[in-house]
Amino acid sequence: MLELIQQYWRNYLYTDGYHLTGVVVTLWLLVVSIGLGFCLSVPLAVARVSKKKWLSGLVWLYTYVFRGTPLYVQLLVCYSGLYSLDAIRDHALTNAFFREGMNCTLLAFTLNTCAYTTEIFAGAIRATPYGEIEAARAYGMSPFTLYRRIILPSALRRALPYYSNEVILMLHATTVAFTATVPDILKIARDVNSATYQSFGAFGIAALLYLIISFTLVGLFRRAERRWLAYLRPAGK
Repeated sequence: MLELIQQYWRNYLYTDGYHLTGVVVTLWLLVVSIGLGFCLSVPLAVARVSKKKWLSGLVWLYTYVFRGTPLYVQLLVCYSGLYSLDAIRDHALTNAFFREGMNCTLLAFTLNTCAYTTEIFAGAIRATPYGEIEAARAYGMSPFTLYRRIILPSALRRALPYYSNEVILMLHATTVAFTATVPDILKIARDVNSATYQSFGAFGIAALLYLIISFTLVGLFRRAERRWLAYLRPAGK
């Protein structure tokens, strides 16, 4: 395996100008999809707990569809399914967007993680102690101020342990990106395996890289939980 690392480490780790491979592409997919999914999920979570049935129902339908179908199928729909439609190919903007595998992959990943994150945040919003809401209303806060200063900060903190699991699962889910010919860690491992027929070494290196990234993310989230959820720990601990 050491010889394999020395020969192909550039395929996994090397970045040369606009040529990004391996770990860089995997981290790019993770960070962009998680970031966009987070930004979209916050307003969708608020809509999910809305008393307006039509609004809550639309968000529920979206999360139901994307949580009820495999990410692999969603990626195939975005990468090849949508591009087969004349309406997509005939429009210059959509044609250029869906022709790129990276764009299709980011779209599928973002919509998928947004659906799961929306339900996580919506559950945290519902679990907000009613006493906090009543106290804020007693101060004369408007609904917008109530969400901005009380409900969302409290809910996002309490949702942190569940959200960390979603980020780790999203990292693992990036392994399907090779379907859209995106050169992530797994695609590089498959290419190395095809060139050398050393399956254990090629996929073993990939597994090790995923493990290192996972442990790094877990450590970062643990530090965040100790900082932002300290008030939930029993006194004296």
